[in-house]
Amino acid sequence: MRSLSGEMTAHPGRRHLVWILSPIAVLIAMGYTADVLWPSLVEDNPLLLIALSAKNRYLVLVVNQLSAWSYYIVGTIRLLLPDPFFFLLGWLYGAAALRWMEQRSPTIGKLLRSLEKWFERWGAPLVLLLPNNYICTIAGVARMSPWLFATLNVIGTVGRLLMIQVIGDIFAAPINSVLDFVARWRIPLLAASFALVALAVLSEIRKGKQEIAAFKEFEDTADAIERHEEPREDLKDL
Repeated sequence: MRSLSGEMTAHPGRRHLVWILSPIAVLIAMGYTADVLWPSLVEDNPLLLIALSAKNRYLVLVVNQLSAWSYYIVGTIRLLLPDPFFFLLGWLYGAAALRWMEQRSPTIGKLLRSLEKWFERWGAPLVLLLPNNYICTIAGVARMSPWLFATLNVIGTVGRLLMIQVIGDIFAAPINSVLDFVARWRIPLLAASFALVALAVLSEIRKGKQEIAAFKEFEDTADAIERHEEPREDLKDL
């Protein structure tokens, strides 16, 4: 694998960036939709809920309502969907991708720098155990073999679903109690979910950190890094 501290090379340009980031933006929008509608979908259409967003809390709530086939097929596909795009982002844009992600949040930046150090030695276990967006990006920057990345990613994702299924079996009674509560208070919970998501989006807009909009500034950061310059001041808060 390539060293994460390796040389900076020319990035492939805006066309490639649009093809990579547009699907990620769609997945983000799907996640927002799930966060608003989950009190209704968790009872009426649990499969659609995890198709929109396979967050752990949603998987736990629906695992006992779905057949094993539908749970594993839809859950695996939804969890894996963003990973190739983040891997490709790191593969094509290298250090620029990491720099951009670090700039968006000081907390995430510190975590990423730690993960970068660990990845050179523990890359395979990290992809297997923590195949999140950041790990997938770092794997791309490190030029991990795509076949190795895909294999570890699929195994780790199925393992995550298996662990949640076990949790669902063990805590079936408490989960059912939560579902009963959600069914009784569906309308207030829908209103609260809508308000929380709206506040979160408005907060991101006010801070200039709206996730989807921030993607549009990525190439400016890549251009600056390619020229060995500091990014513009207005990009430092991405």
